[in-house]
Amino acid sequence: MSVVAAALLALMWVVFESGLLDDARGSQPTGAAADQLEQLRVAPSGTMDGYSRERFKHWTSQPEAGKNCNTREAVLARDGQNVKTNNACESLSGTWVSEYTGQQLTDASAIDIDHMVPLANAWRSGAKSWDDARREQFANDMDLPQLVAVDASSNRSKGDQDPSQWKPEQAAWCDYAAKWIEVKRGYDLTVTQEEKGALREMLATCS
Repeated sequence: MSVVAAALLALMWVVFESGLLDDARGSQPTGAAADQLEQLRVAPSGTMDGYSRERFKHWTSQPEAGKNCNTREAVLARDGQNVKTNNACESLSGTWVSEYTGQQLTDASAIDIDHMVPLANAWRSGAKSWDDARREQFANDMDLPQLVAVDASSNRSKGDQDPSQWKPEQAAWCDYAAKWIEVKRGYDLTVTQEEKGALREMLATCS
């Protein structure tokens, strides 16, 4: 066997062995969301002392969405298709797809506007130290992916749980994890070690 052939054979074996090692370790998440995840501070979950949903004023007026519109109606209009509203900015008809289950919905009253990072989770991971203005901004933020239209059943199943405790349908894992990370990073909120591990698992499903 020539020296060149032997070298090529050795190189192929290294590549083969590397592939086996990758399979043994499992796929690793890559991309912007994975990089952002590594930037999040890891800390134990804080207490609920002093928490109240009223500390996060939400469904405030959103005049840029239309006359009489609040945050809920603005998100319904943004996330739906062919949405028709009345003079009070209430959605009368339209079609929505729940981000958590893929379920198609046509009745606005059956839709919840969920906080991607729940208010109580935010409280435990840093929002306890915020002032009321910052909490109001967080509860009504339509710039970051913090507000999503979902079916009421999945929203209530989720409650205030983090991704180590509750996940949407597996087809939504990649998008859900990326949005959760973006919100936590945008507001400098911490994650628990278990939460970080679950997010890495979910990002590994991204194409």
